[in-house]
Amino acid sequence: MQINTLKLNTPRKKRKTIGRGGKKGTYSGKGNKGQKARSGAHVNPLFEGGRSTLTDHLKKVRGFKSLRPKNVVVKLADLEKKLEGDLVNKETLIKSGLVERTRAKAGRIKILGKAEINKKLKIEKEILISASSRESVEKAKGEIQS
Repeated sequence: MQINTLKLNTPRKKRKTIGRGGKKGTYSGKGNKGQKARSGAHVNPLFEGGRSTLTDHLKKVRGFKSLRPKNVVVKLADLEKKLEGDLVNKETLIKSGLVERTRAKAGRIKILGKAEINKKLKIEKEILISASSRESVEKAKGEIQS
């Protein structure tokens, strides 16, 4: 092994050459004329030479999507069947399996439907209730906090 046969592991940097002396002569790698050959040239990276872009070819999604989550609907008849006890709030509805925990956290809960009920339900004010459901609860001598 001799010193002149040893090789370095690190790659050597290429020398930047300009003008007639090296490989980057005449046009300096910019090609002939055109917008990108000029000094200070800037072309939007999304510009595709005047043709319709990929984003233009995609389907347009029309309308509006609200950021507010939809109300979680609970039927009044289901309260009669599945609810243990008389108190109606988020925790009792989750325990009884009428509402999923994640949906209860995201949106508001609303009781809908007109049904004959026998339980004297006590509905807390965090729960929304329709007019027909309110009538049925009051008819069964239930209590609605407001």
